[in-house]
Amino acid sequence: MANKREVPQPNTSSTADIAFLLLIFFLVTTSMAGDKGLSTRLPPPVDSDVEQKVEERNTLVVLVSQENKIMCQKREIELWELRDIAKEFIENPYNDIHLPKKVPVTIDFFGQVEITKPHVISLQNDRSTKYSKYIEVQNELIAAYNELRNELSLRTFGKPFAELDEDRQKAVAEYYPQKISEAEPKEYK
Repeated sequence: MANKREVPQPNTSSTADIAFLLLIFFLVTTSMAGDKGLSTRLPPPVDSDVEQKVEERNTLVVLVSQENKIMCQKREIELWELRDIAKEFIENPYNDIHLPKKVPVTIDFFGQVEITKPHVISLQNDRSTKYSKYIEVQNELIAAYNELRNELSLRTFGKPFAELDEDRQKAVAEYYPQKISEAEPKEYK
């Protein structure tokens, strides 16, 4: 009979403990990516007793239909037109009587200036509007504010808005306050 020698097996009793420790190590040292969403700040609640009225000239209504068509100033427009329309509405460079009323205000770094403080852009959409189209429209409106703020920053301070210190950014944001009202979706015919 041949003498068979068995090969000794390694001791695996601590393998589970090692795997458990490695799992804990990676859970503790690894950072998980957080959910990313839209960075939007909700407006403060309005007193139910206070009825807010906005003059028609101070309101730019932007409608997005169920066919994902954009209506602005009672006419159909293309997405690429929206930014320029919004910029002209927000700024009212020629003090047009059909655009928002300019009111005198005092802003740090600018002194006494006239701005379209009472303006509001009302973004409304149909319940069947594609979400992606709604976001595209919202992005164009926000881009209009960002461009105006950047242009003012470059003209006044010689730097882009993002490179300004906090006080100057606050002053520029006060010059062009972002006022986008998002209405509840409805069914437009």
